[in-house]
Amino acid sequence: MERISTWIVFATSLFLLHMTSCVEYEVKTTLIQFLAQVSGKDGQQNSTVVWKQDSDPCTGLWQGVHCDPQNMSIKWLLLDKLNFSGTLDVAMLCNLQPLAASLTYLSLDGNKISGGIASEVGNCKQLTRLHLSGNQLAGYLPSSLAMLNNLKRLDISNNQFYGPLPNLSRISGLNMFLAQNNHLEGTIPAFDFSNFDQFNVSFNKFRGHIPKVHGYFSADSFLGNPDLCGDPLPKTCSDQHMPLSEAQTSEESKGPSKEQILMYSGYAALGVIIVIFAALKLCIRKKVENRIEALNNGVGTTAGDVEMPSNVSSEYKTEVSRSEFSVPSETGMVSQSLVVLSTAAPIELRLEDLLRAPAELIGRGKNGSLYKVRLDNGIMVVVKRIKDWSISSHDFKQRMRILSQAKHPHVLAPLAFYCSKQEKLLVYEYQQNGSLFKLLHGTPKTIDWTSRLGIAATTAEALAFLHQELGHHGIIHGNLKSSNILLNKNMEPCISEYGVMDMDDQRGSPFGSPNDAGSLDILKGDVYGFGVILLELLTGKLVKGDGVDLTDWVQSVVREEWTGEVFDKSLISEYASEERMVNLLQVAIRCVNRSPQSRPTMNQVALMINTIKEEEEKSLIYEV
Repeated sequence: MERISTWIVFATSLFLLHMTSCVEYEVKTTLIQFLAQVSGKDGQQNSTVVWKQDSDPCTGLWQGVHCDPQNMSIKWLLLDKLNFSGTLDVAMLCNLQPLAASLTYLSLDGNKISGGIASEVGNCKQLTRLHLSGNQLAGYLPSSLAMLNNLKRLDISNNQFYGPLPNLSRISGLNMFLAQNNHLEGTIPAFDFSNFDQFNVSFNKFRGHIPKVHGYFSADSFLGNPDLCGDPLPKTCSDQHMPLSEAQTSEESKGPSKEQILMYSGYAALGVIIVIFAALKLCIRKKVENRIEALNNGVGTTAGDVEMPSNVSSEYKTEVSRSEFSVPSETGMVSQSLVVLSTAAPIELRLEDLLRAPAELIGRGKNGSLYKVRLDNGIMVVVKRIKDWSISSHDFKQRMRILSQAKHPHVLAPLAFYCSKQEKLLVYEYQQNGSLFKLLHGTPKTIDWTSRLGIAATTAEALAFLHQELGHHGIIHGNLKSSNILLNKNMEPCISEYGVMDMDDQRGSPFGSPNDAGSLDILKGDVYGFGVILLELLTGKLVKGDGVDLTDWVQSVVREEWTGEVFDKSLISEYASEERMVNLLQVAIRCVNRSPQSRPTMNQVALMINTIKEEEEKSLIYEV
């Protein structure tokens, strides 16, 4: 009897082992088939990504695959910007129970994948992030998307989707929805916009009333939908935008003759307004020309009279030189007015206001000068003056339009810009709390480990967002450093001056690759710059101090296995977790690798830092 029981236990163990092996084999096979499908290389895997059947997705470090370290299940598939040109078969992943039960993050941004989103996506119940922007996906969005109750971030922007939106307002935790530049139509669901930190449905074919926005998003999130009306768009809703039942009731209550009278009256009023507006424009232009001529002929110090060190181009100094902010009255200089990009801009922000306002030169760098300007209404702004940039006026305007679309709460975007043949001005909101450089290297230094880790995580996420939104346009930061990370009124980091560096300067940047501007490697230059910022956060040292390069010093200390000597003494004294500091140091070292191709993407960096941050938060909870 005992022998029979032993055989039963043995047989059961073999059966369970066999079942486990089958599941593992099926997961690997499905992932490899999925990769071949999206690669579009006649069923063969893309040469830049190779997943081998005889290795394990988790322990074998398959590129783009991230696992739960505890149960070794697949958590993330991150396959951004790999030049895939196949088709998307999300059903292949979501129909396989082990994958559907574990997959939380699927990202295929910036490829050339075609096809659509299958209704089986609703089986991937654990998905929290689905990123598919910048592809050639088309078709209707399945209603099963609204069944993904755990979904927090959905990005389907810059594709060719059409038809109505599913009722995504049912997903209570959704905090990002980006669907700009598609062909979607119908009405916008009644979202609770207070839950969102990012929302954009611009340049589609939506119609009717915009749900109550309550000031959470500006008109930029809804532009390019001709039949859309209501706040925050300037277009008010008329009967033709009402629901059918309301429109019919309205029609019955009005006679056709009254409607014609109102219509022709409107045409007449519009004609009068156009004439008045044209006359006002001529008067304003003449006044601007006179003011510019008066400023340039007046006595005072000009921007060119003051020379500041190049390393303070974005650093707000307390000791600044007094300067009049003015522009030369060159031919065509006043041919256009200041172009306002943001509804957050000060009321009536105009070029003539900037020209006559007192200004202080607070920095001069290789790509322009920086002024602090106090407007007549008391509002402070910062004006960046760029000269001798090889970019054409048309390309500069186009770049500003693109930059204005990439909105993120931790990116300091221009409020407005001015462009002429030889002069370009950018207007930013003034940040009175200064920069990360000042916070780290000023006196006294009061930034603790938790704050440093939080700044690293927030900045990484913002930079990853910018790379995702703007990388395919060839727009990068190109001069990322701690003095370009400004602190808002809540002492949260904001990336400043993104996309305003000349591409020729980007190629010669010490931060990375001298590759062609069209190469994806240009993004890796920003990764290098971010890695240096991480080293500053960990060491508290200057990038160039006493003639010593920070990256070289850190790498030499680590090679000598004296890693503990790297960290800021103030972090050691507060008993910060050495394990998590070492983990962050490893991320930084990967970012500053001399080979651009060996550096991770900013998406990968953000995920690694967020993992460290989550571990830190858990440890704090346990301590309490």
